[in-house]
Amino acid sequence: MAAALFSTAILICLLPVSVSSSGFPAALKLERAIPANHEMEMNELKARDRTRHGRLLQSLGGVVDFPVDGTFDPFVVGLYYTKLRLGSPPRDFYVQIDTGSDVLWVSCASCNGCPQTSGLQIQLNYFDPGSSATATPISCSDQRCSWGVQSSDSGCSVQNNLCAYTFQYGDGSGTSGYYVSDLLQFDMIVGSSLVPNSTAQVVFGTSQTGDLVKPDRAVDGIFGFGQQGMSVISQLASQGVAPRVFSHCLKGENGGGGILVLGEIVEPNMVFTPLVPSQPHYNVNLLSISVNGQALPINPSVFSTSNGQGTIIDTGTTLAYLSEAAYIPFVEAITNAVSQSVRPVVSKGNQCYVLTSSVADVFPPVSLNFAGGASMFLNPQDYLIQQNNVGGTAVWCIGFQRIQNQGITILGDLVLKDKIFVYDLVGQRIGWANYDCSMSVNVSATSSSGRSEYVNAGQFSDNAAPQKLSLDIVGNIIMLLLLVINMFL
Repeated sequence: MAAALFSTAILICLLPVSVSSSGFPAALKLERAIPANHEMEMNELKARDRTRHGRLLQSLGGVVDFPVDGTFDPFVVGLYYTKLRLGSPPRDFYVQIDTGSDVLWVSCASCNGCPQTSGLQIQLNYFDPGSSATATPISCSDQRCSWGVQSSDSGCSVQNNLCAYTFQYGDGSGTSGYYVSDLLQFDMIVGSSLVPNSTAQVVFGTSQTGDLVKPDRAVDGIFGFGQQGMSVISQLASQGVAPRVFSHCLKGENGGGGILVLGEIVEPNMVFTPLVPSQPHYNVNLLSISVNGQALPINPSVFSTSNGQGTIIDTGTTLAYLSEAAYIPFVEAITNAVSQSVRPVVSKGNQCYVLTSSVADVFPPVSLNFAGGASMFLNPQDYLIQQNNVGGTAVWCIGFQRIQNQGITILGDLVLKDKIFVYDLVGQRIGWANYDCSMSVNVSATSSSGRSEYVNAGQFSDNAAPQKLSLDIVGNIIMLLLLVINMFL
């Protein structure tokens, strides 16, 4: 039986896919400098975003922490990614952080069309099920295959009875492969202690084909943080490993990076808006847009969620997108507010501005106003992209892009950076607060006793690591304390 499973595990990387149908401070540095030599044209960036819009151990109540690299800057990288450890023995995989999809997938050893090298100065890896002692294929009859079927993310291979998937995008690009189950290794913080090398069994995709990413910014795959059953956050929550809430704080300046935790970042200035129910993505009800405190003349129906319309929060999108009915009055309001201080120009179809002073001194504040009374306040750097800077003269362009013939708004990294975001899947709400993502944060997790525990999870550094205690040592300490207490009773 073991030999048969081993052979099948190897097959999933060889066969073509055919689918029918209260703690204390702890420290670990979460930043990496990104080389600033991967420039991209704005139209290339928009094209990249369009390709992805087609797919739009039992725990002690600890917090799972992932490192974050990358930056929103479209002229440097234009994506945020993290490092995962998969398999036995574990191997490192760099995957894009994507709240706009559900599935975790990495390139398979025999992937056709997957990049071989990356300009991000990371070592690309390929998952080989035959080299992992704990990898098992997911068959069509496996109940876990139904998680993907329910969200149209998987189907049954007609060739080998394996659970397969195919993601196809509007420009013809896509990825396909088979699902496997294997160990995900991670660090968990329980109270003031770091429990390293914790593991949980998760289902993820091993892609055999893929042409989604150019070599200059290639990663090993995509880490989908959606709320469907196949997402890792849902799988870990169902096993009791992590709560059904995750948070991120994506750093905008100075090389990017940031914080990504399975737990709730606690911040006094957080505001929340309800998630729109029964939606495949993180849809929220955007009601209006204000510039300089004045609401724009946009019919609220433009933002309503129905028939593929609505407002989506998506870390897998670099820029931000508005329907034409909202884009035109937005750009007009910005241009009118700064016309006396800058020179408006159109560059490659984008509205830009030539100026010699700081954008913060010239451009107006913007607020996105949501259901529940929550507003997202945008600084100029949250809706503008600097095109170039020559001799003290800078060219800044509107970072929001126009989506024609679609009533959809997508809030990507341009808007999401420099803010804490909390995705509360139990309470079905999303919260945010402006924040310096280079600073530490407090993270809450519900313990097995039902009380809330807090750990300081933003300032982790290699030279100030939390105490590394194994669960056996923790248990022995507790037993010793109980004996001492009993001696004095």
